[in-house]
Amino acid sequence: MNASHALVPGIAGHQRYPLTFGPSPIHKLQRLTENLGGAQIWAKRDDCISGLAFGGNKTRKLEYIVPDILASGADTIVSIGGVQSNHTRQVAATAAHLGLKARLVQERWVDWDDPVNDKVGNIELSRIMGADVRLDPRGFDIGIRDSWEEAIADVKANGGTPYAIPAGGSVHPLGGLGYAHWAQEVAEQEQLLGIFFDTIIVCAVTGSTQAGMIAGFAALEDAGGRPRKVIGIDASATLDKTIEQVTRIANNTADLIGLGRALRDDEITILPGWEGPAYGIPDTSTINAITSLGSLEGVIVDPVYEGKSMAGLMDLVRDGRISADSNVLYAHLGGQLALNAYSSEFNS
Repeated sequence: MNASHALVPGIAGHQRYPLTFGPSPIHKLQRLTENLGGAQIWAKRDDCISGLAFGGNKTRKLEYIVPDILASGADTIVSIGGVQSNHTRQVAATAAHLGLKARLVQERWVDWDDPVNDKVGNIELSRIMGADVRLDPRGFDIGIRDSWEEAIADVKANGGTPYAIPAGGSVHPLGGLGYAHWAQEVAEQEQLLGIFFDTIIVCAVTGSTQAGMIAGFAALEDAGGRPRKVIGIDASATLDKTIEQVTRIANNTADLIGLGRALRDDEITILPGWEGPAYGIPDTSTINAITSLGSLEGVIVDPVYEGKSMAGLMDLVRDGRISADSNVLYAHLGGQLALNAYSSEFNS
């Protein structure tokens, strides 16, 4: 069997509602490659994937959740994130696109005192798209949140029919399918490009993005494809919880696509070292990664997710932990809108 098509039957059993333009583009980061002096680096641009409020990785996940939303008869999508959540912005866009209401809980996940933090960027777009945005002072955790469950109950109490999507869409039963499909997409694009990406770099927080990739690539490998490494760069600063959650979601997704086995420990890699002092707080490596990539390539990444995964990629290539003969695919998941709330870091 052709490995590039091995995943289709498992994915095909799940409905997908199109919210994206199609496969996200892959392009070479030539100047970054030359600057680091090691592996060849490419980027797959899920920040360019959709016409709905700038897209991003959560839009890809929502494609597999929307059919269940529509089948449920819900009139209100209820979800949660931090004040500058990319996920809640994409939920607001999807709700508007479907003609549904959105109730968004925005907790204080990041101890960041920019005076316009709760007014610009992602949260501003959610308000523009008509979402009912509720600020909540509770802090960060990747687990199920009381504030979200309270919002679901409140919608019901006021006569609405809620559809609940947890933070990042991650622990939703279908949350990993979008990135299992991403793995299939990469395999098809590799054939067109005439290249094989032996190493994938992705940011990991709530977990279903990396988890879906792991399950999808495992299915491709089991069908005769070449092995590759999916390296998660932790940005949660709660590493043990993230590893547990990625493992759980990856195995659930593997079951959904019919992998037929448990995932091995060596298939799940999440590295610490670039998470900064806390979730959402950039450190010097984050800022340097953002400015280096911007000045070398004109590619913009954010301080919460992609700045941290890019910092990890740069160090892993520089010090040889990713070998010089590797072809590395960097998963750009979006999130640039959050930069508006971090302007003080880039004003000189």
